[in-house]
Amino acid sequence: MQDPNAVTEWNDILRKKGILPSKEKPKEQEEAVEEQEQQRLQQKSVVKTYEGMTLEELEENEDEFNEEDEQAIKMYRQQRIAEWKATQIKNKFGEILEISGQDYVQEVTKAGKGIWVILHLYKQGIPLCTLINQHLSGLARKFPDVKFIKAISTTCIPNYPDRNLPTIFTYLEGDIKAQFVGPLVFGGMNLTRDELEWKISESGAIKTDLEENPRKQIQDQLISSVRSSVPTRRDSDSEED
Repeated sequence: MQDPNAVTEWNDILRKKGILPSKEKPKEQEEAVEEQEQQRLQQKSVVKTYEGMTLEELEENEDEFNEEDEQAIKMYRQQRIAEWKATQIKNKFGEILEISGQDYVQEVTKAGKGIWVILHLYKQGIPLCTLINQHLSGLARKFPDVKFIKAISTTCIPNYPDRNLPTIFTYLEGDIKAQFVGPLVFGGMNLTRDELEWKISESGAIKTDLEENPRKQIQDQLISSVRSSVPTRRDSDSEED
Protein backbone atom coordinates (compact mmCIF):
# COMPACT_ATOMS: atom_id res chain seq x y z
CA MET A 1 0.00 0.00 0.00
CA GLN A 2 1.28 3.44 -0.95
CA ASP A 3 2.42 5.62 1.94
CA PRO A 4 -0.13 8.50 2.25
CA ASN A 5 2.64 10.76 3.59
CA ALA A 6 4.87 10.12 0.63
CA VAL A 7 5.65 13.08 -1.59
CA THR A 8 4.03 12.05 -4.88
CA GLU A 9 1.99 13.81 -7.51
CA TRP A 10 -0.85 11.34 -6.98
CA ASN A 11 -0.96 11.95 -3.21
CA ASP A 12 -1.00 15.71 -3.82
CA ILE A 13 -4.06 15.27 -6.07
CA LEU A 14 -5.80 13.13 -3.45
CA ARG A 15 -5.10 15.73 -0.75
CA LYS A 16 -6.56 18.50 -2.92
CA LYS A 17 -9.68 16.39 -3.40
CA GLY A 18 -9.92 15.86 0.34
CA ILE A 19 -9.52 12.11 0.00
CA LEU A 20 -6.25 12.07 1.90
CA PRO A 21 -5.68 14.10 5.08
CA SER A 22 -3.09 16.85 5.11
CA LYS A 23 0.46 15.63 5.16
CA GLU A 24 1.85 15.14 8.65
CA LYS A 25 4.35 17.82 9.70
CA PRO A 26 7.77 16.80 10.87
CA LYS A 27 8.26 16.98 14.61
CA GLU A 28 10.72 19.84 14.30
CA GLN A 29 8.22 21.88 12.29
CA GLU A 30 5.47 21.23 14.82
CA GLU A 31 7.74 22.36 17.62
CA ALA A 32 8.63 25.51 15.70
CA VAL A 33 4.96 26.29 15.08
CA GLU A 34 4.15 25.69 18.75
CA GLU A 35 6.96 28.00 19.83
CA GLN A 36 5.74 30.70 17.47
CA GLU A 37 2.24 30.36 18.88
CA GLN A 38 3.54 30.70 22.43
CA GLN A 39 5.49 33.79 21.46
CA ARG A 40 2.40 35.23 19.80
CA LEU A 41 0.28 34.63 22.90
CA GLN A 42 2.98 36.10 25.12
CA GLN A 43 3.28 39.13 22.87
CA LYS A 44 -0.50 39.55 22.85
CA SER A 45 -0.48 39.50 26.64
CA VAL A 46 2.18 42.23 26.73
CA VAL A 47 0.38 44.42 24.21
CA LYS A 48 -2.88 44.06 26.05
CA THR A 49 -1.39 46.12 28.90
CA TYR A 50 -0.32 49.13 26.82
CA GLU A 51 -3.56 51.00 27.49
CA GLY A 52 -2.55 51.41 31.11
CA MET A 53 0.97 52.60 30.36
CA THR A 54 2.35 56.10 30.67
CA LEU A 55 4.31 57.80 27.88
CA GLU A 56 7.58 56.73 29.52
CA GLU A 57 6.45 53.11 29.82
CA LEU A 58 5.31 53.05 26.19
CA GLU A 59 8.76 54.19 25.10
CA GLU A 60 10.51 51.67 27.35
CA ASN A 61 8.42 48.76 26.00
CA GLU A 62 8.29 49.93 22.40
CA ASP A 63 10.44 47.02 21.12
CA GLU A 64 8.13 44.41 22.65
CA PHE A 65 5.09 45.34 20.56
CA ASN A 66 4.45 43.59 17.27
CA GLU A 67 3.56 45.22 13.97
CA GLU A 68 -0.16 44.52 14.31
CA ASP A 69 -0.38 46.77 17.35
CA GLU A 70 1.96 49.54 16.18
CA GLN A 71 -0.87 51.64 14.73
CA ALA A 72 -3.01 51.34 17.86
CA ILE A 73 -0.02 52.15 20.06
CA LYS A 74 0.84 55.15 17.89
CA MET A 75 -2.70 56.50 18.24
CA TYR A 76 -2.66 55.88 21.98
CA ARG A 77 0.69 57.64 22.34
CA GLN A 78 -0.68 60.67 20.46
CA GLN A 79 -3.69 60.67 22.76
CA ARG A 80 -1.43 60.55 25.81
CA ILE A 81 0.66 63.45 24.47
CA ALA A 82 -2.47 65.52 23.79
CA GLU A 83 -3.73 64.83 27.33
CA TRP A 84 -0.36 65.79 28.77
CA LYS A 85 -0.25 69.04 26.80
CA ALA A 86 -3.81 69.90 27.88
CA THR A 87 -2.85 69.30 31.51
CA GLN A 88 0.26 71.47 31.17
CA ILE A 89 -1.76 74.32 29.68
CA LYS A 90 -4.50 73.96 32.26
CA ASN A 91 -2.11 73.92 35.20
CA LYS A 92 0.41 76.48 34.01
CA PHE A 93 -0.33 79.11 36.68
CA GLY A 94 -0.92 78.11 40.31
CA GLU A 95 0.44 81.22 42.03
CA ILE A 96 -0.29 84.92 42.17
CA LEU A 97 1.95 87.03 39.94
CA GLU A 98 3.09 90.57 40.77
CA ILE A 99 3.04 92.97 37.81
CA SER A 100 3.42 96.67 37.11
CA GLY A 101 1.66 98.92 34.63
CA GLN A 102 4.12 98.14 31.83
CA ASP A 103 3.24 94.43 32.12
CA TYR A 104 -0.51 95.01 31.89
CA VAL A 105 -0.94 94.53 28.14
CA GLN A 106 1.15 91.37 28.02
CA GLU A 107 -0.26 89.75 31.17
CA VAL A 108 -3.90 90.83 30.88
CA THR A 109 -4.84 91.94 27.38
CA LYS A 110 -2.74 89.26 25.70
CA ALA A 111 -3.26 86.54 28.31
CA GLY A 112 -4.52 84.11 25.69
CA LYS A 113 -7.68 82.59 24.30
CA GLY A 114 -10.01 81.21 26.94
CA ILE A 115 -7.79 82.41 29.82
CA TRP A 116 -9.48 84.10 32.76
CA VAL A 117 -7.43 86.76 34.55
CA ILE A 118 -8.10 88.03 38.06
CA LEU A 119 -6.32 91.30 38.84
CA HIS A 120 -6.09 92.72 42.36
CA LEU A 121 -5.17 96.39 42.68
CA TYR A 122 -3.77 97.04 46.15
CA LYS A 123 -1.44 99.15 48.25
CA GLN A 124 0.95 98.30 51.04
CA GLY A 125 -0.32 99.24 54.51
CA ILE A 126 -4.00 98.57 53.81
CA PRO A 127 -4.91 95.52 55.95
CA LEU A 128 -7.81 94.37 53.78
CA CYS A 129 -5.56 94.42 50.70
CA THR A 130 -3.04 92.24 52.55
CA LEU A 131 -5.81 89.82 53.56
CA ILE A 132 -7.13 89.55 50.01
CA ASN A 133 -3.64 88.89 48.65
CA GLN A 134 -3.37 85.99 51.12
CA HIS A 135 -6.74 84.62 50.04
CA LEU A 136 -5.85 84.99 46.35
CA SER A 137 -2.63 83.03 46.85
CA GLY A 138 -4.70 80.12 48.14
CA LEU A 139 -7.21 80.43 45.30
CA ALA A 140 -4.40 80.52 42.74
CA ARG A 141 -3.26 77.11 43.98
CA LYS A 142 -6.82 75.78 43.95
CA PHE A 143 -7.53 77.05 40.41
CA PRO A 144 -4.22 76.68 38.49
CA ASP A 145 -5.96 77.19 35.15
CA VAL A 146 -6.86 80.78 36.11
CA LYS A 147 -4.31 83.58 36.01
CA PHE A 148 -4.14 85.47 39.31
CA ILE A 149 -2.15 88.70 39.32
CA LYS A 150 -1.72 91.66 41.66
CA ALA A 151 -0.38 95.15 41.17
CA ILE A 152 0.10 98.28 43.25
CA SER A 153 -2.84 100.39 42.13
CA THR A 154 -1.00 103.53 41.02
CA THR A 155 1.42 101.58 38.83
CA CYS A 156 -1.52 100.48 36.67
CA ILE A 157 -3.86 103.47 37.06
CA PRO A 158 -2.15 106.77 37.90
CA ASN A 159 -3.76 108.64 40.82
CA TYR A 160 -6.12 105.75 41.54
CA PRO A 161 -7.80 106.73 44.85
CA ASP A 162 -7.03 104.66 47.92
CA ARG A 163 -10.70 104.75 48.94
CA ASN A 164 -11.39 102.37 46.04
CA LEU A 165 -9.00 99.76 47.43
CA PRO A 166 -9.05 96.89 47.41
CA THR A 167 -10.22 96.51 43.80
CA ILE A 168 -10.55 93.26 41.87
CA PHE A 169 -11.15 93.04 38.11
CA THR A 170 -11.91 89.81 36.27
CA TYR A 171 -11.07 89.55 32.57
CA LEU A 172 -11.66 87.06 29.79
CA GLU A 173 -9.51 87.47 26.69
CA GLY A 174 -8.78 91.10 27.66
CA ASP A 175 -12.38 92.13 28.31
CA ILE A 176 -13.56 93.13 31.80
CA LYS A 177 -16.30 90.77 32.99
CA ALA A 178 -16.70 92.02 36.57
CA GLN A 179 -15.28 94.54 39.01
CA PHE A 180 -15.35 94.68 42.80
CA VAL A 181 -14.41 98.10 44.14
CA GLY A 182 -13.89 99.25 47.70
CA PRO A 183 -13.85 97.70 51.18
CA LEU A 184 -17.65 97.58 51.58
CA VAL A 185 -17.99 95.20 48.65
CA PHE A 186 -15.76 92.68 50.43
CA GLY A 187 -17.35 93.00 53.87
CA GLY A 188 -14.27 94.20 55.74
CA MET A 189 -11.64 92.22 57.61
CA ASN A 190 -14.02 89.36 58.38
CA LEU A 191 -13.80 88.28 54.73
CA THR A 192 -13.01 84.57 54.43
CA ARG A 193 -11.36 82.82 51.51
CA ASP A 194 -14.57 80.93 50.76
CA GLU A 195 -16.52 84.18 50.62
CA LEU A 196 -14.00 85.67 48.20
CA GLU A 197 -14.08 82.49 46.12
CA TRP A 198 -17.87 82.66 45.89
CA LYS A 199 -17.82 86.35 44.96
CA ILE A 200 -15.29 85.82 42.16
CA SER A 201 -17.13 82.72 40.94
CA GLU A 202 -20.23 84.85 40.31
CA SER A 203 -18.30 86.54 37.49
CA GLY A 204 -17.64 83.16 35.86
CA ALA A 205 -13.87 83.39 36.32
CA ILE A 206 -13.65 80.29 38.52
CA LYS A 207 -15.85 77.23 38.95
CA THR A 208 -16.34 76.87 42.67
CA ASP A 209 -17.22 73.65 44.42
CA LEU A 210 -19.04 75.58 47.15
CA GLU A 211 -22.72 74.74 47.21
CA GLU A 212 -23.96 78.09 48.50
CA ASN A 213 -22.77 81.56 49.44
CA PRO A 214 -20.79 81.30 52.72
CA ARG A 215 -21.88 84.84 53.59
CA LYS A 216 -25.50 83.70 53.52
CA GLN A 217 -24.73 81.07 56.15
CA ILE A 218 -23.27 83.75 58.44
CA GLN A 219 -26.26 86.02 57.84
CA ASP A 220 -28.68 83.22 58.63
CA GLN A 221 -26.80 82.49 61.86
CA LEU A 222 -26.90 86.17 62.86
CA ILE A 223 -30.63 86.43 62.14
CA SER A 224 -31.28 83.24 64.10
CA SER A 225 -29.20 84.56 67.00
CA VAL A 226 -31.04 87.90 67.03
CA ARG A 227 -34.43 86.21 66.92
CA SER A 228 -33.59 83.94 69.83
CA SER A 229 -32.51 86.92 71.94
CA VAL A 230 -35.72 88.95 71.33
CA PRO A 231 -38.45 88.15 73.90
CA THR A 232 -41.72 86.80 72.55
CA ARG A 233 -45.07 88.58 73.13
CA ARG A 234 -46.06 86.05 75.78
CA ASP A 235 -42.77 86.58 77.65
CA SER A 236 -43.36 90.35 77.58
CA ASP A 237 -46.89 89.97 78.95
CA SER A 238 -45.60 87.78 81.78
CA GLU A 239 -43.03 90.38 82.77
CA GLU A 240 -45.68 93.10 82.88
CA ASP A 241 -47.81 91.01 85.23
